[in-house]
Amino acid sequence: MSEQRNKVMIPDEVILSKIYLVRGKKIMIDRDLAELYGVETKYLKRQVKRNINRFPEDFMFELNKEEFDNWRCQNVTSNADRQGLRYAPFAFTEHGVLMLSSVLNSEKAVETNIQIIRIFNKMREMINSHKELFIELEKIKSQIHNHDEKLMIIFEYLKQFEETKHKQFEQLNRRRIGFKSSED
Repeated sequence: MSEQRNKVMIPDEVILSKIYLVRGKKIMIDRDLAELYGVETKYLKRQVKRNINRFPEDFMFELNKEEFDNWRCQNVTSNADRQGLRYAPFAFTEHGVLMLSSVLNSEKAVETNIQIIRIFNKMREMINSHKELFIELEKIKSQIHNHDEKLMIIFEYLKQFEETKHKQFEQLNRRRIGFKSSED
């Protein structure tokens, strides 16, 4: 019990702030994980590269240039932070984070991993418990999208109607040419 009290727990909010959505997957970036584990990013990357067979594409991937630039824009980085961002970071899915604990053989890595996995599980439970709400939101979003398309069609018809009326008005008010009788 006293061992549990001596362990420094990372606040859940800190870990949650380091989980991003890329390619439709919840991921964590190598430098954030290295910080949480108390190791250098280059050490973490080196260990991953030495054990690359443990990290298939659904466990870990390297951000492409577009994803990397988007991530940098979302996470305003200072010049000091940018120094370590010359190369696109590795992105670890939940399973990749799990695999990291076997590659980084330290007590802190194991403890931190347990905490991260618990947070991923809480997120999944929350999403599952609110699934019906998400389904309803998707239905509303779909209806709004359909309304937008219908409104655009209506505006297009109104525009065409206005153009037709304008042409008819111009036709009626045009200057008459040709033979004019005394009755005109």
